[in-house]
Amino acid sequence: MNWKPHDILGVLDHCCESHCFPMLDNGYVYLAASRLSLFKSREDWALVIEIFGYSPRSGIPDTHVYTIGSRLRRTRTQADFVSRTAYEAYIANNPNNESAFIYPIEEGDWQSPLNDELLAHGQHYVSVRGQAVATPPVPEYAKHQIPLTAGQGVHVFEFCRYLAASMRESVLATADEQRICVPSDLVRLIQLDEWRHPDLLNDERPSDLATFQMLAEILAGGDPARYGTPETPNTHWSNWPGGGSL
Repeated sequence: MNWKPHDILGVLDHCCESHCFPMLDNGYVYLAASRLSLFKSREDWALVIEIFGYSPRSGIPDTHVYTIGSRLRRTRTQADFVSRTAYEAYIANNPNNESAFIYPIEEGDWQSPLNDELLAHGQHYVSVRGQAVATPPVPEYAKHQIPLTAGQGVHVFEFCRYLAASMRESVLATADEQRICVPSDLVRLIQLDEWRHPDLLNDERPSDLATFQMLAEILAGGDPARYGTPETPNTHWSNWPGGGSL
């Protein structure tokens, strides 16, 4: 298929309608950091969005790697489904999207034994990509403009935001993890730490935004030099107070 920008925007919008496009104010996830990358070959394209955050239902923080593209490397196989019919239905319903979870932070005694949504009292060490990282004293959070909401305690999601501010590369995906669902022949064109993201809760779609219109043009034409900053970025967690509220 000779992909045009409007075709790509149509796929992105459809993923929104199918609830598989990343929502920065997802009520189940406290956002800490995000990143967007574009990949392209002569025939195919892929858009990857990484979301590092904390869902109390998951137990520990994770990085969700969303991939939307014309051709995908699947992380799920037939063995992950109850039947071949169920697997085929999944592929049919998700022709252009796949995702995977990365866990850059290991479990440990750094979470409170009484409430795993809080850090344990006192200083503890957290293994981040195999590196021992000390939980910071309370005043460190204010230095990164991270308000604390548990009195003298610290929520895990607040600690995630501290890690995102102090060691961002360690909590987001590695180069290999970033393209876990991207075919090997696609090359990365562009990577963005900030951009204008659609407000899905209020029915905004990628096709409504100049930012994604421009990204679609790059994916169709393969020229990363076309990217500018057409709109004010809104991907910092402070712009999405509804995240994690459910």
